[in-house]
Amino acid sequence: MGSFVNRGNESFSRARNSQIYIDKTGLLNYTNSVINTEQSYICVSRPRRFGKTLTAGMLMAYYCRGCNSETLFTDLAIADSPSFKKHLNQYDVIHLDIAYLLVQIKNPSKTISCLQEYVIEELKTIYPSILSDDEQMLPFALSKIHQAKGAAFIIIIDEWDAIFREDRYDTNAQREYIQLLRGLFKGEQSKDFVKLAYITGILPIKKYNSESALNNFDEFTMAGPKRLAEYVGFTESEVARLCQEYDMDFSEAARWYDGYSFPRMKHVYNPNSIVKAMLSGEYDNYWTKTVTYESLKNYISMNFDGLKDCVVQMLAGGRCHVNTDTFENDMTSFKSRDDVLTVLIHLGYLAYDRDRKEVYVPNEEVRTAFANAVGGTDWTPVVEAMEKSRRLLTDTWNKDEEAVAKGVEMVHMANVSLLEYNNENALSCVITLAYYHAVNEYPLIRELPSGNGCADLVFLPRKYSDKPAMVVELKYNHSAQSAIWQIKEKHYPKALEDYKGNLLLVGIGYDKKTKIHSCRIQEWAAGGRPEHD
Repeated sequence: MGSFVNRGNESFSRARNSQIYIDKTGLLNYTNSVINTEQSYICVSRPRRFGKTLTAGMLMAYYCRGCNSETLFTDLAIADSPSFKKHLNQYDVIHLDIAYLLVQIKNPSKTISCLQEYVIEELKTIYPSILSDDEQMLPFALSKIHQAKGAAFIIIIDEWDAIFREDRYDTNAQREYIQLLRGLFKGEQSKDFVKLAYITGILPIKKYNSESALNNFDEFTMAGPKRLAEYVGFTESEVARLCQEYDMDFSEAARWYDGYSFPRMKHVYNPNSIVKAMLSGEYDNYWTKTVTYESLKNYISMNFDGLKDCVVQMLAGGRCHVNTDTFENDMTSFKSRDDVLTVLIHLGYLAYDRDRKEVYVPNEEVRTAFANAVGGTDWTPVVEAMEKSRRLLTDTWNKDEEAVAKGVEMVHMANVSLLEYNNENALSCVITLAYYHAVNEYPLIRELPSGNGCADLVFLPRKYSDKPAMVVELKYNHSAQSAIWQIKEKHYPKALEDYKGNLLLVGIGYDKKTKIHSCRIQEWAAGGRPEHD
């Protein structure tokens, strides 16, 4: 077994021996179905710690000639497929980890030439007397081997985009790399010796003048994972089983690590963080601890119109429209707010609703990363609003109506250019930012169907909390008292009729003419009637 050609199955064997292993071998059904077809060029882009390298190891173990991997797969999903034995250990597999090579070679200008040299040297030992001593071009070497021996290759490139991320300004190294990829994957000759190409990275394939340099690849990204959506991370059912096995609260797992959603898969969890949480027995911020928040701070601080407004809106639980088509898939060609938001989708800091073309902060783990990043910026009004949200929550529990009204007004006035009112949705964003730290005690439910309508905001205490539930009704250009009346008239508390704890009705109004906020707070007794009017 070599370092680059037919490396073996040790990587996948280690994964199988781990305390937690989730079966994702269904992916092999797809790759088997496209081998030696026009769809055999696959680019899968995922954030860090979303299982890219583990998947590459699985592919290598399954396809690698001479690996004898059958026992590693016999109890997994792929073993039930008719294609299982047809492709098992039948191909020469070339595996390249570009990030590893950059670290080892330490000279971007030599990375590509060294890469080709190392692989060719291994090919010479596997197929002696075919390649000349001065052979330097890997595509030509593979073509010669195929012509002489009929050998079929599967090429796996892990972290394919590392050159564009780590050496983002070295255009010569990037150009040489793209030329190598073109030689391997473009043209009629490459179709003879490449039966399957599977490349992984954080970024999709780089665009040049709106066209991909490798436009024959099918791309499966965080903005569009298509048929491979269930292999992006852990699914809801997989996480539910783990929570049961490790005696962990499933609702907390969802709060911390869910939030990525695709048309084919509505709940996708961060796999690395789920594994760490299960093994440690604690929910915490695991994923963002592996990457510096400094990069996130740099992205959200970029001077593009509307970017700051959008970040604040998402911190307040809102969403922003985005056009993902303009992004050129590198770390240097940012031209607009949409480009920054799109790279944050690919980095995993934002989730993307493809149907509505909107981005949002997916979960508590990422929300804490955004909070840390904003804390490192010069966005003083936003930082102050977040810091004072704890006081506002206490004032609400104490039914201090005047303090709550002043607290909400402070958040609005401090961020008036970002959160300017024009309807109750804008008022909702201000309220959510004002109650930023409420997430530690409550999940926030927007537009909860109840009685004869929908309650604007409902704060339902978490299992461990002794705090009251809160139904919050917002009235733009109406009084807070009218908001309380609406809560009662439309029977909004019916949504919480199974809830046995204390309940607060909170009405918040804003007078457009006077620009003054008002607040009314009432307790709702367990018997279903207000304690006072």
